[in-house]
Amino acid sequence: MELGEKISILAGAAKYDASCASSGSDGKGALGGKKFGVSVPAGVCHSWTEDGRCVSLLKLLFSNVCRYDCAYCVNRASADIPRSSFTVQELVDLTSEFYRRNYIEGLFLSSGIFADPDIVMEKLIETARTLRTQAGYGGYIHLKIIPGTGDRLIKEAGLWADRLSVNIELPTEKSLVHLAPDKSGQSILGAMGDFSNISCEFEEARRKPRFLPQGKAAVPAFAPAGQSTQLIVGASAEDDRQIINLSSSLYRKFSLRRVYYSAFIHPGSPARGYSAFDPRLPDIPGPPLVREHRLYQADWLLRFYHFKAGEILDENESFLDPHIDPKTAWALRHLDFFPVEINRADYETLLRVPGIGAKTARRVIETRRSRAINFESLRRLGAVLKRARYFIICNGAFIERPENPQRIRRLLSDIDGAGLQLPLFEF
Repeated sequence: MELGEKISILAGAAKYDASCASSGSDGKGALGGKKFGVSVPAGVCHSWTEDGRCVSLLKLLFSNVCRYDCAYCVNRASADIPRSSFTVQELVDLTSEFYRRNYIEGLFLSSGIFADPDIVMEKLIETARTLRTQAGYGGYIHLKIIPGTGDRLIKEAGLWADRLSVNIELPTEKSLVHLAPDKSGQSILGAMGDFSNISCEFEEARRKPRFLPQGKAAVPAFAPAGQSTQLIVGASAEDDRQIINLSSSLYRKFSLRRVYYSAFIHPGSPARGYSAFDPRLPDIPGPPLVREHRLYQADWLLRFYHFKAGEILDENESFLDPHIDPKTAWALRHLDFFPVEINRADYETLLRVPGIGAKTARRVIETRRSRAINFESLRRLGAVLKRARYFIICNGAFIERPENPQRIRRLLSDIDGAGLQLPLFEF
């Protein structure tokens, strides 16, 4: 098979994995001599950086041959699709040439399970190691951890890669058994735990004052961009509350950098490129993109706004509101918390105000040290007054009193009169 055909097959097979959208790493240096490739903390894989740049990632499978028959996967064993595999040298040459031509800024590499997990993982590691030690590549590398891989290989993978990830796939063990009977939730969580433990060991060792004669740290960095995971939304019956509780637990137990949410695309849909039917899968008209969007917003509340999972959805609520963002939904359920006095509220209180994000809250705290803030200066600091106006006062003055939650909800809904989803920014 020609290399171009392999690229077409194995890049197409990898595009549904969302767990590689950013790096958060300064990159690893190549060993010895000259190197090329520098990754940046902002990220890779068609992600927007803070300064407005779009960065790209070469996203491939080592092989789409797979022994597993996961119902939701385009590469499952029973799928009638073209199969192919790279060699290590082909991937090394491809990554090097694409980087030198400025096509990419990094590599994301996963694989179908074509053999024992350790054998598959060894191929991914060999590719990263060859890029670093022989090709002189110093850019970003993200490797997928194959569930069932031993901790020795996870440790070696983290020495060559900037980020590692193992996909949890589905929210519960019950759904995993139903849709992916070859996979084990215990082995997936075990790999996450192994990464977390190894990362802590390396961090502890790096804090000890041991140095090589050349003055370089004796202990190398281990996957400095941390680990991430992906969860498929809509392939199984779990509700949003279960998903949010799971994500909160993963962040707390394993110190994950990101949980990525991927709206379920039916393998038989036109987007997948071939026809298939599996009675275990839901018959839905299209991917639940609005639900995915709301889960990402809820995830931001967990990571950056100091919300607890039970605050976003309590035991009486199963799904996030499709028409308003979860922060506004919380505010409308807790109008007794408002209005907030902008010139006196602490940082944690400001984070609860719709239309005021983490950056704006920090700017407000800083600006208040020298002068009082009015509504115009608050707008210049980055607040979205269209959303915040119902929940704040400045020096005792209102823009509008929060007395009618139904009216506020209608005005802040991001579904326009034509039923179209409107974009959301800082919330």
